Amino acid sequence: MYLVKTPDIVQSLWPSFLWRVPTQERILYLTFDDGPIPEITPWVLDMLKAFEAKATFFCVGENVLRYPDIYQRILTEGHSTGNHTHNHLNGWKTSTLDYLRNVRRCARLVRSNLFRPPYGRLSPCQHASLERFYTIVLWDVLSGDFDQNVDAQQCLSNILENAVEGSIIVLHDNIKTADKIRFVLPELLRYFTQQGYRFEGLPSSR
Repeated sequence: MYLVKTPDIVQSLWPSFLWRVPTQERILYLTFDDGPIPEITPWVLDMLKAFEAKATFFCVGENVLRYPDIYQRILTEGHSTGNHTHNHLNGWKTSTLDYLRNVRRCARLVRSNLFRPPYGRLSPCQHASLERFYTIVLWDVLSGDFDQNVDAQQCLSNILENAVEGSIIVLHDNIKTADKIRFVLPELLRYFTQQGYRFEGLPSSR
């Protein structure tokens, strides 16, 4: 069970997380989790380039290690990156020490002050340790592309019906979501561009 739109009350309960960027400008923040991989990330980059859009890629360290050229392309084309652990760990199922070691391992490859926990799951101790060094980024809109019971059209509708100025939107550049992304991404870029929005990467330091 998950919420497509993170309610304001939930966001207010954990104010140290970045859920949405406060702005009245027509800006949206696309984020892609789990890559980079050759099966979909280069296509995503091509599509973003076609619409002059920027995004933020929360990268898994082992994928950066396998595909350094794709990771370098993300940086070269002006997108932001963030740490998504080295092995896509679930914080609720991992000891704090092992989790933090895994984050540090990814940090050797992904030099960014942005961090997103896989599945959005962190223990209180993990949270307390990481927030000293990272902006912990969650989301305002969850596309649901990871859900096998949700088709591509519903993923698109989840975004179109819930995104507002400053929304942080979650998509995934992984094999399981590739077919959905090939439908959803050009449609949402086209729609919001026509509505006068622009897409930016989240500010990060390396």
